[in-house]
Amino acid sequence: MDQGGHGAAAACVPSTRDAGEVGQVRVLVACEYSGRVRDAFIRRGHDAMSCDLLPTDAEGPHYKGDVRNILDDGWDLMIAHPPCTHLAVSGARWFKEKQVEQAEALEFVRTLLDAPIPCIALENPVSIISSRIRKPDQIIHPWQHGHGETKATCLWLKNLPLLKPTSVVEGRETRIHKMPPSPDRWKKRSETYLGIAAAMAQQWGNL
Repeated sequence: MDQGGHGAAAACVPSTRDAGEVGQVRVLVACEYSGRVRDAFIRRGHDAMSCDLLPTDAEGPHYKGDVRNILDDGWDLMIAHPPCTHLAVSGARWFKEKQVEQAEALEFVRTLLDAPIPCIALENPVSIISSRIRKPDQIIHPWQHGHGETKATCLWLKNLPLLKPTSVVEGRETRIHKMPPSPDRWKKRSETYLGIAAAMAQQWGNL
């Protein structure tokens, strides 16, 4: 299922409906409770809202519920972070035990990629999305955007260009993998790096 990737002809055109600012983009950040990507777009003057089954960790526009309920609400751009629990290859040893959950997770990814939104970026770690749906358009790391760490993040893009490095950092470590056990470890591991969020807002909000 090829969504067109970064080579698609269509462009992500800023919305001018209602009384919104010229050039303002309506952005849906799916499966985000941290507010990091949402707030990066808001700081650049865009109309952005996060959505997750959890409440937001940072005060701001947030829809607490199933993102599938609001996919048809006239967004220009969606940045999606679907849960990777049943998809990431790092958990391959348990794949046989969770085939039903895995099938549901893949169907959710397909729903997001097929959403009626002109421009879409879906991110996930190295996962079975690559073999079961399609290969990612790009793989990025935090060290390309101001953080001295390695963490391979795959991007599946629709009508968006590749994300360009903004601040390459030398001296890289795998901090996420070395993080000690804690009740909120899963949250910390899934948060978008601030430098990556800023790069998305800067490069994709100005199209």
